Amino acid sequence: MKKELSEQSSPKQSKTTKGLVMGSIIATLISLTPYFFTLYESVPKQKVWDTFLFTYHSIEWHDANYAMWVFSGKIIPLFLLFIWFFTCRHWWYHSLLVPIAMYIFQIFQVFNAENKYLDEFQLIYMIPIMAIIIPSIYLIRARIFNKINDANKSLEELEEEFKISPKNFWSKVKDYF
Repeated sequence: MKKELSEQSSPKQSKTTKGLVMGSIIATLISLTPYFFTLYESVPKQKVWDTFLFTYHSIEWHDANYAMWVFSGKIIPLFLLFIWFFTCRHWWYHSLLVPIAMYIFQIFQVFNAENKYLDEFQLIYMIPIMAIIIPSIYLIRARIFNKINDANKSLEELEEEFKISPKNFWSKVKDYF
């Protein structure tokens, strides 16, 4: 009898353990972001930065250190937005795609050698993304409020209904592509 009970609780315990491990990894990565940001200090203050993996030539920037400082100022918020996007369970989490797309665009601009004006005119390139995301979020919101008017459910119950809860990280990525 005890053996049957332990076998039944085993999948639940493994799911809880897996959640704790994944949560611990995410919390550790978030708490290490100040350290990740200061990694640019290890880049030399020269135009050319040679490593065993690649060679970086700082064309428009003063030196490679300054370019990596700008890059880390873009990649750290993008990293945190990705964590927020993939761990958020609210109905509005798709709105996070707009700042994610903005930071990705800015990162490409950092390494564009011909770019003289960083972070300018990005709104023009963001309009197609916003044209898809904003109406989608409005439609989800409208569906939620229609269901509130038709049913006696609370807002929390409706949010639960609209949550997408895939089993793992890759299945959540596959939902978007």
